[in-house]
Amino acid sequence: MTQIDRSTAWPYDEDGEPAAFVYQRYAHPNGAAAESALGALEGGDALLFSSGTAAVTACVFALCKPGSKLALAEGAYFGTGVTLSQFAPWGLEVVEYDQTGPPPADADVVWVESPANPVLTQPDWEAVRAHGGTVVCDATLSTPVFLRPLDEGAHVALHSATKFLTAPDNALLGATVTRDPAIQKRLYEARLRLGLSASPDSAAALERGLETLEARMRRQAKTAAELARRLDGHPAVLLVRYPGVGGVISFDVAGERVRAVESGLSVIVNRTSLGGTTSSIESRHRWEGDRIPVGLLRLSVGLEDVDVLWADLSAALA
Repeated sequence: MTQIDRSTAWPYDEDGEPAAFVYQRYAHPNGAAAESALGALEGGDALLFSSGTAAVTACVFALCKPGSKLALAEGAYFGTGVTLSQFAPWGLEVVEYDQTGPPPADADVVWVESPANPVLTQPDWEAVRAHGGTVVCDATLSTPVFLRPLDEGAHVALHSATKFLTAPDNALLGATVTRDPAIQKRLYEARLRLGLSASPDSAAALERGLETLEARMRRQAKTAAELARRLDGHPAVLLVRYPGVGGVISFDVAGERVRAVESGLSVIVNRTSLGGTTSSIESRHRWEGDRIPVGLLRLSVGLEDVDVLWADLSAALA
């Protein structure tokens, strides 16, 4: 582990020239170490940002211009669409499309999510590769353990590293990874000029989290698959979504029962966000409105024993 260095500036070398690190907004030791570790997992060059939203913002500045058309996967993370909509006055056109089929032919940028949060659809990678536009894949829920988007044809892999990559809900962080030097340069310039850099403490949290990422993700996925199987057979559950990878399930109950399920849990925490070592659940309709079913609950599976979690869910559903 790299020792945390919270310096905001470093001395020039003995010849009066800038050394490896000059000013924290440009780069810092903890960021460089964590970027190297994440890049090795993804097979590309990584950059860290102050949040997942900051990484989204950098992608717009790096990949789009006034008049660009961006095709966004339907059901993708609500915050991504909200952030992208802020660029409408600057001439960015955003259209949503069903990512299980081909993207719009005239899109300059195709933005997929694998799987989409919280509807958990997966992109049609063959159609994405055949499109010809610049492809961004938000792989927050898959992590490099289950998906390396650059191997599938994406030009940029994006993560809200606040989630599974850092794990214990103690760091706000975003990341991009690319193999294209020109895109990497533009992403770095956006980070630098817009002040979107990650803090040393958050970068250190990522470096720590990556050491246990595979073990955590394998356990969470195994538990999630079993819980999805059991939920599918419960009479109070109307629909279960689980893509077969990762630690997130979404399931529907009758709309009037959502709050009772949320408040009836004792082990699983009722809160927003996901990807921590403690299981959490929430109604997404409260934030996203009618784009999400009223009865949809998103369950992020942690590291607890599967039978403990099932007992908690069963009691709440009853």
